[in-house]
Amino acid sequence: MKVRVSDGATDEEASAIAEALAQHVRDEVEVFVGDADSPAVVRRAPVAATASDGSAAESTDGASDSDDLGPTEREEALWAEIEDIELGGPEKYKRRLEEQGKLFVRDRLDLWFGEDGMLFEDGKFANFDAWHSDSPEVDAEDNDDRLPGDGLLTGAAEFEGREVHFMANDFTVKAGSMAEKGVEKFLRMQQRALKSGKPVLYLMDSSGGRIDQQTGFFANREGIGKYYYNHSMLSGRVPQICVLYGPCIAGAAYTPVFADFTVMVRDMSAMAIASPRMVQMVTGEDIEMEELGGPDVHAKHSGSADLVADDEEHARELVADLVSYLPDSADEKPPKTEGREPLKSPKGIDSIVPQEPNKGYDMTDVIDRVVDEDSYFELKSEYGKEIITAFARIDGRPVGIVANQPAQRAGAIFPDAAEKAAEFIWTCDAYEIPLLYLCDTPGFMAGSQVEKDAILEKGKKFIYATSSATVPKQTVVVRKAYGAGIYAMGGPAYDPESIIGLPSGEIAIMGPEAAINAVYARKLSEIDDEEERAQMEQELREEYREDIDIHRMASEVVVDEIVPPSTLRTELENRFEFYEGVEKELPDKKHGTIL
Repeated sequence: MKVRVSDGATDEEASAIAEALAQHVRDEVEVFVGDADSPAVVRRAPVAATASDGSAAESTDGASDSDDLGPTEREEALWAEIEDIELGGPEKYKRRLEEQGKLFVRDRLDLWFGEDGMLFEDGKFANFDAWHSDSPEVDAEDNDDRLPGDGLLTGAAEFEGREVHFMANDFTVKAGSMAEKGVEKFLRMQQRALKSGKPVLYLMDSSGGRIDQQTGFFANREGIGKYYYNHSMLSGRVPQICVLYGPCIAGAAYTPVFADFTVMVRDMSAMAIASPRMVQMVTGEDIEMEELGGPDVHAKHSGSADLVADDEEHARELVADLVSYLPDSADEKPPKTEGREPLKSPKGIDSIVPQEPNKGYDMTDVIDRVVDEDSYFELKSEYGKEIITAFARIDGRPVGIVANQPAQRAGAIFPDAAEKAAEFIWTCDAYEIPLLYLCDTPGFMAGSQVEKDAILEKGKKFIYATSSATVPKQTVVVRKAYGAGIYAMGGPAYDPESIIGLPSGEIAIMGPEAAINAVYARKLSEIDDEEERAQMEQELREEYREDIDIHRMASEVVVDEIVPPSTLRTELENRFEFYEGVEKELPDKKHGTIL
């Protein structure tokens, strides 16, 4: 059907006429304006739907399947607003990021998730009415009151094949500080993670609470304090991973320490309970941020940093490796991969472990001969070095390794190492990661300094974590297992699925030298002849070592089996597989009081 209308008709009028006629006559309608040779509008008849009785039902949408309608001015205006928001804070602060070698927050999200990895963003328009104007170009350059997203981005994304919740501070907006709307976005993200059972990724670059706007978010029931309540509820429910990109001060510094895993970036990130300026005001101490709370402080001294990255790209790589060992939530098992042979042959294990209990060696040389090649992933490597805490795989199965390190402090357990091990065991147990203990320790360290450093308090946490873990546990007595060290390291009394001894193993209250000194000191002092006394000491030493030798322990069924070291990998592979579904129960109680 062809229709010609007067020359003064607008495009909107011609379109309306075409739509109405096409609906009425059920035919294609061409509308010509004035004397034009070609139609201004063409509308085809609406396609009839099929009713439930098989008859044709009238279409009511008024448009054909082949409509090529584009965005309206209304949608285009929305796109312009979104583009303005995504510019972030003032340009001068973006330039500062470049000077600091840091990425703008949206570029950072591109690095983490790629162009197609962002699933959606929530709260992009937070605080929009308070800062937006009709001149975004001017805003982006000069306006310090620009508050896109209220300085915080939240949403969901795909990361390394996982769906994750994320939050990321925009440091170009008030130095990434937290205020009312941003806090609300943060809390919603956490609360949704509790329901979804998906991991949470915190990309932190925040100077703390926005002090001049604290009314409405600081002390409120649903204010910033609720962050840490939610962190606590999420703890052990889903993995929480935090990466620091700048100096996170005061309240902002609690998110990384509440997270299960914290990554700091060298020459970029720091965290502290107060800024250097505040420290100077309160204590008079003049200190730089790096010295107060930089990566070395928290990787070597406080133990708050699990990993330290060289740059932003390295931080992403570390987290990509980390999540490969973790389930999405406590309801799932950790992901398995295709098994691989160890980096080095298990046949070399016995040559690595000295027979002399006081001779040092590197326990990672043993680990390299037990776990899958390229699967060793150590955490807190610079803190409490006398204990190794690491993820690895045995025949593709993730395990958490707790191993004494004789190359550091002879493997004696100091307070910081005890605390480190307890936290790692607790985390592995929360996420169903089986535990492998490699024991070679003279026990907990003695002395006045370690008593001041709470060796008893932190040692009990280590023992408590081992006692309470319900995941499958395998314990290997690699060499010496003295004192309460064997208790903390998954000894016979601590419900491991197996106690395996290597031929170099010993289990005793204390080592030979200490025992001889404790029991025979007076008797030996009565021998005047030095040669005779030395001979007596050697005889007592050999007699004592026979009594604590692993063969004696196996004979008395203290250990389950002594295995040739070259078969240790196969033994562990078979035992972890066999006990994969083991079920353990704790006493009926609300919770323990130790941790």
